[in-house]
Amino acid sequence: MTEVIGVRFKNAGKIYYFDPVGQQLRKGDYVIVDTAKGTECAEVTMENKQVADNTIIQPLKTITRVAGKEDLRRMRENAQKEKKAFSICQEKIAKHKLDMKLTGVEYAFDQSKILFFFTSDGRVDFRDLVKDLAAEFRTRIELRQIGVRDEAKMLGGLGICGQPFCCSRFLDEFQPVSIKMAKEQGLSPNPVKISGACGRLMCCLKYEHDTYEQLIKETPNQGSVVLTPDGKGIVVEANVLTGKLKVRVDKNPDMTPAVYTVSQVKVLSRGAHSNHRRKPQDIIDAYDQLQNLE
Repeated sequence: MTEVIGVRFKNAGKIYYFDPVGQQLRKGDYVIVDTAKGTECAEVTMENKQVADNTIIQPLKTITRVAGKEDLRRMRENAQKEKKAFSICQEKIAKHKLDMKLTGVEYAFDQSKILFFFTSDGRVDFRDLVKDLAAEFRTRIELRQIGVRDEAKMLGGLGICGQPFCCSRFLDEFQPVSIKMAKEQGLSPNPVKISGACGRLMCCLKYEHDTYEQLIKETPNQGSVVLTPDGKGIVVEANVLTGKLKVRVDKNPDMTPAVYTVSQVKVLSRGAHSNHRRKPQDIIDAYDQLQNLE
């Protein structure tokens, strides 16, 4: 086991482990660390903790020091300079008539480099832009093209649920999302209804998917033949989130379907997996199957 702290360089960014070199740190503290990009100031998001050696990427880097007043002053100064650099870069982009959208600016902690993030539908020849920016700021300039999901994470906003974007709030990295996940969660496969502000499938489809997969395994499908406290029956409706089933009991087929929980029934035969409405013939076939089990 190794003692580490977890730090982030950006809001909702990936958490990196560092050796605290014996110092006890709290969430919200800032530390100075050396990275492949140079000296950086990072926020402590995970206090001192023992973790398994196989979860650490070796060699584990150590913190240089706890950030002092001068370090925090420089952070605030960099934030102000980033706002000014953003406006200047936008003017330069308009001047060169480039088909690109500036989304963010990031100063290196030691101000040795300025990183400009942008989005574009295609490749952009920004060599003249870089020359202008280098002459303006007298430092190293780097332009980096990012995707629409990264843009949404950087800019933030509100999702259709009314909450701030998951990506800008707590997701530290993006995961692949597919239409199949939406179907298994009983959602419309219409991309317009299940896409986020970035135009890509909503990230929440992914991190809720594992829960849905487990619940689907535990919940009888619509059309399944089950044994209830009142006898055999056919599942006509299943809610995987609540675990409630509506079952048309065989001995009272004309009565309103009775409601049971998953734990109250025993599956005798599962229906075909589907999150869509079953056709009348499917239900008839299920009843025929039930009769064969008598």
